[in-house]
Amino acid sequence: MITFEVNDMTCGHCVSTITKALKATDKDAKVAIDLASHRVQVEPASADAEELAEAITDAGYTPVPVQAGPTAPTKPSGSCCGGCH
Repeated sequence: MITFEVNDMTCGHCVSTITKALKATDKDAKVAIDLASHRVQVEPASADAEELAEAITDAGYTPVPVQAGPTAPTKPSGSCCGGCH
């Protein structure tokens, strides 16, 4: 899975344009876009990250690769979100 942050993606038209650009580059890729977090996730079938980023750039947007890092284990706590100590 390749993830990009695209902060200049602001509406449904942007989502559609980016999806079409990615599918034109890799027609069998699985594309998932979360407009609220400005995240574009692609599971490519044949394209690499550079080709996908170029497709987003050519569509007029600025993709920033997001590196998947290890997830920290969650500690149980008494708060609702687990973020308070």
